[in-house]
Amino acid sequence: MNNSQNHTFRPESLMMSYGYKPELSEGAIKCPIFQTSTFVFRSAEEGKAFFEVAYGLRDKNVGEEMGLIYSRINNPDLEILENRLSLWDGADDCAVFESGMSAITTVLLEFLKPGDLLLCSSPLYGGSDHFIKHFLPKLGIHYLEFQAGQSTAQIMELLEKSGMKDKLAMIYIETPANPTNALIDIEGCSQLAKQLSTPDKRVYVAVDNTYMGPLWQHPLQLGADFSLYSATKYIGGHSDVIAGACCGSKEVITRVKTLRTFLGNMAGPWTGWLLLRSLETLKVRMEQQAANAVHVADFLKNHPKVEKVYYLGLLDAVADAEQYRIYKKQYSSPGAMLAFDVVGGEKEAFKVLNAMKLIKLAVSLGSTESLAEHPDTMTHAGVACEHKKHLNITGKMVRLSVGVENYQDIIWDLEQALAAV
Repeated sequence: MNNSQNHTFRPESLMMSYGYKPELSEGAIKCPIFQTSTFVFRSAEEGKAFFEVAYGLRDKNVGEEMGLIYSRINNPDLEILENRLSLWDGADDCAVFESGMSAITTVLLEFLKPGDLLLCSSPLYGGSDHFIKHFLPKLGIHYLEFQAGQSTAQIMELLEKSGMKDKLAMIYIETPANPTNALIDIEGCSQLAKQLSTPDKRVYVAVDNTYMGPLWQHPLQLGADFSLYSATKYIGGHSDVIAGACCGSKEVITRVKTLRTFLGNMAGPWTGWLLLRSLETLKVRMEQQAANAVHVADFLKNHPKVEKVYYLGLLDAVADAEQYRIYKKQYSSPGAMLAFDVVGGEKEAFKVLNAMKLIKLAVSLGSTESLAEHPDTMTHAGVACEHKKHLNITGKMVRLSVGVENYQDIIWDLEQALAAV
């Protein structure tokens, strides 16, 4: 029997064509850049209908497509990008932003209100940490931290002791954590959120999926409501674009897009076009980076000037039993991000960073080139010193984003850099 009509293509096969109709763009095989601020309506009635849907005055009718109005609301490059990004997470919808922090802050502002409690994992990316601890309290929004390794029962105990359990509105987690690769159980957090939800108040779960998504981890399939990205990283993958994304159900993304319209933090058409290009090679890039990381981690774990390597592929089923359980359940790869502690401290770590020749000393991650940075004084400089020490983010730590170069060249560079210590 010919099952060709029933075949379901995998995401990587659809990244070149999904959501784009060449006949609407003079037959161009690739989506053009729609560099326009506004779009012409065919009639006043059509304009009215488009605005009714855009402003949530009514739901779309069966078969009705969202019309183009104004590039702050929608643009063909972004709509096609959002359609394609949705495929990786199996999401109903996606919203693209001008940065990862735009995506994160828009979600937090839309779903939290004064008096609410935000439960968050630790460590978080420095920008997220600062927004949660220094900006949200200005709005009367409280936060409570928990760490990898704490059980659901222990987290519940933290909530009980806080006296604000009934105020919990969202659980925000970053897994693997930046830069320690500590793992949080998404499914466990989702079950906790359901347990603490009431008919009048739903507790949401948001996951920063930048480190492992969209290829190696799918938070929505584990019960999360939001899968958040700095699309600058693996999705962009070429260190030439800043962007963010949020995937989820139609219900929550409609709310996110509505606030995005009024905050005005939507990405532009050039960003959309660049990310469409990047999605075509996302899987081959990420798989090559992950393959390289295995070799790099194996080299570092045996080096006499390296005290410890933070890499999911080195988790021990006995020594790290709970972390290993989460790793096997949540991830399809150990990824391409790792960190390592240089024997010594900041001085020795700086010597290594300054001696690198192939690997670039720069923040960000997930790009084709290998990047190294010093979390303690760079990406996590704004995190309280005592808190960083508690999380093992110290002066001796170097974070490494493994690129697509020949792994033997990456290792050669690390070897000669470590020789500087």
